[in-house]
Amino acid sequence: MQKINKNVVLALLSLTSLVFLLFQLYYYKFYLSQKVGLFRTAEKMGFQWLKIINKDPRLDGMDDLSGIEIPLHYIFKLASHAIHLVVFYERSGNYLWHGPLRLKQHMDKKFVPFRKLHFGRYPGAYEKPELLLVSIDDLKVQIPKNPSSFLEEMSHSRFLECRYREARAFFQLYPDDASLGAVEFRKKAKSLLHLAALTLNKLGVKFWLSSGTCLGWFRQCNVIPHSKDVDLGIFIRDYKTDIIPAFQKAGLPLKHKFGKVEDSLELSFQGDDDVKLDIFFFYEEDDHIWNGGTQAKSGKKFKYLFPKFTLCWTEFVELRVHVPCETLQYIEANYGPDWKVPVKTWDWKSSPSNVQYNGIWPIDEWDDVIQIY
Repeated sequence: MQKINKNVVLALLSLTSLVFLLFQLYYYKFYLSQKVGLFRTAEKMGFQWLKIINKDPRLDGMDDLSGIEIPLHYIFKLASHAIHLVVFYERSGNYLWHGPLRLKQHMDKKFVPFRKLHFGRYPGAYEKPELLLVSIDDLKVQIPKNPSSFLEEMSHSRFLECRYREARAFFQLYPDDASLGAVEFRKKAKSLLHLAALTLNKLGVKFWLSSGTCLGWFRQCNVIPHSKDVDLGIFIRDYKTDIIPAFQKAGLPLKHKFGKVEDSLELSFQGDDDVKLDIFFFYEEDDHIWNGGTQAKSGKKFKYLFPKFTLCWTEFVELRVHVPCETLQYIEANYGPDWKVPVKTWDWKSSPSNVQYNGIWPIDEWDDVIQIY
C-alpha cells in the first residue's frame, strides 16, 4: 500500500479557509447502511451532525414523479471544524452523481458557514474514478488515483436534471407519437447519439446537444420523433482534423461538409436508414456565439446568433452529455417564445428566430466549402 504525506491529501481536499474534509461515498446502500455506528461514534466523540436529503432523481420519470428521499450530504461539526460528507450515486449513464447542498426551511442555517462549503453546492456529474487505497498516519482511506483530474472535473461538473414535470404537462397537451415509425426512429437516434458520443469522447472533443435534439431534451425529455436527425454543437476551438476519419471508421460516412474551419463549418454523417448526424461548429464573438448554414444549390450563407452560454451535464437517453446551462435562452434564441408548441414544418433558412442572411460564398470557393457525398 502506498504511504503518502497526510499534508498532501489535506491540501487537495481542503477547499475553503474553513478546515473540513471531503469524502466521496457511493454505493450508499452498501456503505452507509452498514455504518450506522459511524454516527453514534461521532456523537460520542462530541460531534454534532446534520443530514441533508432530497428526492432521488433516478426514480423520476414520465409516469412517476414521487421519488423516495435519499441522503445527499452529511455535515459533522466539532467546535470550529467541520467534516463535509458528499454522497455519490451511480446513474444509468455509467457515471457518478451527487445532489445539491440545499437546506430545507426548518434546518439550522447557522450550523456551519455553508457559504464556505463550495463543493456540492449544485448537483454534479463525474466520471467514475479509479480509487487508490492509501495510508495517512496508519489510517487507510481511498482517494481518486488521479486527484488532479478529479479536482479539474469539479469546476465544470454542474448537472441539470431533465424536466419531467414540464414534459408530462407537454404530453397532456400534445400526446406523444407512439407509432411504430416514431419508436423505431427514437431507437436509431439513441444508438446514433451513443456512437457519436463514444467517437467524440475518444478524441477528447467536447460537444453538446443542439437544435432539435436539445429542444427534445428540454421540452419533452425525449427525442422528437419527426426531427429525423441528431444535432450536436462543438466550439470551433475544439475542432480536430481527426473528426471526419474517426466517424468514418465508426461506420458513419460523411454526407456533406459545408463551410470551412474559419467560417460556418458544419458536418453531416449518415446513420442507419435516413437518420443522420449533424454537427454544427460554433464561433465565439465578444457578445454572442453563432453557427453558420450553407444552401448547397445557391451558395447562400446564413448565420444563427445565440447569447453566450456555458455547458452543464445532463442525462439523456441513458447517456451523460452536455447541454447549454442557460438552456431556456438557448432554446428561445433558436425557436422563439413559442418553442413549447410542436412545429412539424420547419425551414432552416427562415423558421429559426435567430437566423440572419450572411452573404454568398465566392464561386471559386464552392469546391471547398460545398462538398456533398
